Amino acid sequence: MKLLICYCPNISWLCKISWVHRGCMTTVKITKTTVAHAVTGFLWDTEVKGFGLRVTETGARSYVYQYRLGGREARKRRWTIGRHGSPWTPDSARTEARRLARLVHDGIDPIDADRERRRQAVDLAFDAYVDHFAENHLALKWGSRGPEVHRMLQREPVDILGSKPLPSIRRSDVSAVFDRLKNRPAVARYCFAALRKLFGFAVERGDIERSPMTGMRGPSAVKARDRVLEDRELATVWRASDGIGPPFDQFYRLLVLTGQRREEVAGMKWSELKRVSGEWQLPASRAKNGVAHIVPLSPQAIKLLDNVAGETKWPARGLVFTTTGETPISGFSRAKVRLDKAIAAAEAKRAEAAGDEPREVEPWRVHDIRRTVATGLQRLGVRLEVTEAVLNHVSGSRAGIVGVYQRHDWKEEKRAALQAWSEHVSAIVGAKDL
Repeated sequence: MKLLICYCPNISWLCKISWVHRGCMTTVKITKTTVAHAVTGFLWDTEVKGFGLRVTETGARSYVYQYRLGGREARKRRWTIGRHGSPWTPDSARTEARRLARLVHDGIDPIDADRERRRQAVDLAFDAYVDHFAENHLALKWGSRGPEVHRMLQREPVDILGSKPLPSIRRSDVSAVFDRLKNRPAVARYCFAALRKLFGFAVERGDIERSPMTGMRGPSAVKARDRVLEDRELATVWRASDGIGPPFDQFYRLLVLTGQRREEVAGMKWSELKRVSGEWQLPASRAKNGVAHIVPLSPQAIKLLDNVAGETKWPARGLVFTTTGETPISGFSRAKVRLDKAIAAAEAKRAEAAGDEPREVEPWRVHDIRRTVATGLQRLGVRLEVTEAVLNHVSGSRAGIVGVYQRHDWKEEKRAALQAWSEHVSAIVGAKDL
């Protein structure tokens, strides 16, 4: 038979009893042993007034804190600390009871305080927290780069982590994000820095106890790339894009004709395009460097967009490249795999017709198209300042004091450069010997 020490209000001495009757105020130091042997009812701690253990008829054990706020005339209130078991042990629950006791001593009702905390609490689902982080940190600390980082977080980590609660995200979950970026080292490093800052922000706010990225080694430094597609390779990419179908067929071709960044073209909106003036007006909010940019559209680019629209009158709103009608195209890695297969098939067909061996296209990345355009413009004799203006680069000749005082927009020079480039692309695509 279990023996418990209890204090009975009907008598004035401590006594050992063999059972805890209902209505008997059982007081003993709450330890693992007393918790294990406690029976139905309440067991109150001798060290912290109001701290107790409740045992239900089903045997469930929960730690509680009972208090009055406003003197002896005030009604008792009871706060459930949590069920026995990790993380609540007698010691951790007693520590929490002491914290609650300090709140009560200061005139703060723990129940009301918790309601207010819940009312003000942010949504800890990862996808919602990314938006919270963007609004309360990126917008204040990262300046014009904030929107770009926000889009990158929505595009990469959110696609993997979804609405997983922030406190339950483990290092293995974060690693899954970088596993998908292993072939995109520059994006991986950028994503690593942004994610580490996000989790650090959450720790500072008290939304999580510890960052899952603590001690996690970042991706290796990105080696400078110099891959430029030869005219033969660029022509093969253009021809092979027919084999992957819309919307990626026209998407890849517009990358070739404009030399703009992948994400900027993917998110292109009809409202940004002016067919009459032949311009794409990229707003600062969508430009990677936060600088508004006007891209002159060559006749070839306009014809391509006519094909996407299905007519020469373009829509007034909506996305140019989309599969859902609501969001920009994604799945770039899968599309690139399809394009590489189409390139191999196109080259095999060419070789069979010509009676020679298929020529292998060396491994390349989508960003290499942009470098190819820049190099091609230089080969066509375009001035460096104009090439950088076409690419919307705020570096090199447009950086420093020159960038501050040189306000010429190079609009007409950009138009002439892109027209010359489009003619060059048409020539190499039409050349049978390439």
